[in-house]
Amino acid sequence: MSWNQKPENALRRSQELINIDQPESALSILHETLTGRRMVRPWSPIFEEIMIAQIDLCLSLNKSREVKDGLHQYRNMTQSQAPGSLEKVIRYLIDQSVAKCKEAKEATSGEVHVDDLDDSTPDANNMMLLSTMTADPAQVQRESTVLLPKIKFLWEVYRVVLDVLKSNSKLEKLYHSTAIGALEFCAEYKRRTEFRRLSDLMRMHLQNLQKYGGASAMAKIEEGGKVNNRIRGWEGWTTESIELHLQTRFAQLETASTLHLYTEGFRTVEDIYNILQISHSRRKAEGGSGSPKAKVMAAYYEKLTTLFWVSENYLFHAFAWYKFYTLCKEYNRGMTPEQKEYQASAVLLSALCIPTLPDKATTQSSDDGASKIKASVHDGIAKDKTARMASLLGFHTRNPTREALLSEIRAKNVMADVPDYLRDLYKLLEENNNPLVLVEKAKPLLERLRAETEKVGEGSLSVYVPPIISVLLLKLMHALSASYHTISLDHIKALTDGLGVTFTEVEKAIIASASSKSSLPLRVRIDHRANCLRFGNASGCAPFESDVMRSQLTNLAKQLSKVCTVINPPDLNAIGVERRALYTEVRASVSKEHEDMLARKELIETRKEEAERLVQEKLKEEEMKKLEAAAQAKAEEERRLALEKQLREREKVEKIKRELEMTEKKNILISMGENVDAMTEAELMAIDAEKLAKEHAKKSAKKKDDAERKLNEIRKKLDYTVRAIRIEEAPLIKKRQEEKVRTEKEQYEADVVKRAQEAKLQWEEDCKAKQALTEFGVFGCMASFEKAVMKGRAINHKILCEEEDKRAELIAEKAKLQRARKRKEDERRRKKEEEERL
Repeated sequence: MSWNQKPENALRRSQELINIDQPESALSILHETLTGRRMVRPWSPIFEEIMIAQIDLCLSLNKSREVKDGLHQYRNMTQSQAPGSLEKVIRYLIDQSVAKCKEAKEATSGEVHVDDLDDSTPDANNMMLLSTMTADPAQVQRESTVLLPKIKFLWEVYRVVLDVLKSNSKLEKLYHSTAIGALEFCAEYKRRTEFRRLSDLMRMHLQNLQKYGGASAMAKIEEGGKVNNRIRGWEGWTTESIELHLQTRFAQLETASTLHLYTEGFRTVEDIYNILQISHSRRKAEGGSGSPKAKVMAAYYEKLTTLFWVSENYLFHAFAWYKFYTLCKEYNRGMTPEQKEYQASAVLLSALCIPTLPDKATTQSSDDGASKIKASVHDGIAKDKTARMASLLGFHTRNPTREALLSEIRAKNVMADVPDYLRDLYKLLEENNNPLVLVEKAKPLLERLRAETEKVGEGSLSVYVPPIISVLLLKLMHALSASYHTISLDHIKALTDGLGVTFTEVEKAIIASASSKSSLPLRVRIDHRANCLRFGNASGCAPFESDVMRSQLTNLAKQLSKVCTVINPPDLNAIGVERRALYTEVRASVSKEHEDMLARKELIETRKEEAERLVQEKLKEEEMKKLEAAAQAKAEEERRLALEKQLREREKVEKIKRELEMTEKKNILISMGENVDAMTEAELMAIDAEKLAKEHAKKSAKKKDDAERKLNEIRKKLDYTVRAIRIEEAPLIKKRQEEKVRTEKEQYEADVVKRAQEAKLQWEEDCKAKQALTEFGVFGCMASFEKAVMKGRAINHKILCEEEDKRAELIAEKAKLQRARKRKEDERRRKKEEEERL
């Protein structure tokens, strides 16, 4: 295609190629029209038609690379001139890609057995193995040839569009709608790998906007700074843009929950925290409230409840429910009593679902010091993670626990909105420690909770029954461990009967609590041989050597001390006198101790400064030595390099000289007829070049003389030979010439006689023809016809001459008028110029 070809011509030519079934050539023409370096033109509607035509061709040919290049070029062309056209093209591209993908999905089963869409082609061996393992190999083949290319194309389209619109404030809504569409694509086709890459891509876009598009960066740009290419088209953070980012991250949270990618969900929570920090900074800079809208935060915590519930993180699920409830209760004035009751019940049940250990277990310790260290490290890491997540989620405490949440629920009077049977369940789990009646009292409450149906369109509370049963079993086991050393399995079955779970599930709960990764697991063993449960240390040590008995004497001493205080109260007056005397003595020595502490502090600071000074001097001295050693090493290295360079130059010159000499010797020997290939390099070096040159010159002169002598001899011999040949051939040439003359003379005479006879016969025939024409009067008729024709031509000629004379007169008259007008116009122009000049 010519670089100067107009876009209209390129579009017309592409349509012609499509009509003759050459889509590849048509796509090439359109692609070059859009992306050619010399095709830098301002935007016009024809480019929109070209872009749509290219999109249709790429969809039919599955050419995602051409779509990417064309869309980037079209973005550069329309970003400032016609953003509406760019939005139209992108929407058309996404709609058509989604439609094609749906058509391919309807034609197949809708499943793709490829883990990574970025792989160019699936492994043929894997596809063959998969086809043999499925009931319909043809279906697998259709999926790999029909559905897979369309899914790949749609995935590439989403990535390209997000990259094109990543910092375009005018099309920010289109960016977020595309991001939500990409998330729905990952959820619909279960694309886990693509969801991770999409999350990383969106996170990178957010980080670039955060780093290069913040308030300080935009202020520098307004002062005349250069705009970073990563945020070209970005106009700064606004309330609408923050809400759009939050809505997109909420959809990302839902998709992470659907795909069970909880790590990506927690990373999305970090992104939401960063967006909220941006909102806080922006509102603070504008002088408003630093907190975002309550509606946005309520939607955020509502999404978190689902994420933490699916990931079985009951602690943060409960805190998210609590935050959601408090926001709705405070800002949602239109809440119905049913909604308030449902949310309060969800808060209480989610808090009760959090597994915990009784207070008595906290006094236990491990015999092994390594276990203590391991447990403390594990607890520290867990606390750090919990604190970080709590700060990210905006909770009121950095150490969220079950007890803290329940105390908040009691302090905020959430229990007032909870049904009576749930309050009874709370009292049963928190205040009742009798293992013999615990399950019996909980049975009707759990049955009623199971019977709960969906209320006010918000879900069912019956989903909390299984985790509450687990907490109930854990509480039961700890209560039994505090009262019993051994208990039969039949008695356990009798106690847990009525919970709606099998004894196998009860055993699983017991094993899970015993093998818990927490620092204080339940110490219990199931002895099926004796058909009993054994509580205590699993090593089988004596009861008084177990961890449970270690703190019994301490607890007994504390309780006896309290009893003694009650039986024999202390003398408060004497204690008061002692304390006053102690306080007086302390007050008298405070000033002196304070002075001593200040002096000690000053001495410590002086010693620290002296030590730091000595360290700094030592460091400076070492640094100076290092610099001197480095300078000497550098100078030595430079001298060595210079010497090596001189040696290399000298060796190079000698090598070139030697090679030239060897080449000259080889040429001389070859010209002398010697076999150079059979000679070694040492033999060539041993030959004297000057002597060899003289010998070569001598042989050359002798060869030249011999050649001249031979040439003279050949010339003389040739002269003699030519002279003898001419003498011998002279009579033969004369005889041949005479024979030729005689033969040509005879031929000429025969030709003359023959032509005379032919001329005579022609004359006789002509005479007969003339006689016949004269008899019929042909010549007379021709004369009269010629006379009539010439007369008509003369009349016509006269008429044409008259017309030409008239036309010439008219032309002359017009020319005369034009000359007059021109003279008049020249005269008028001359007068006008004269007037202007005067």
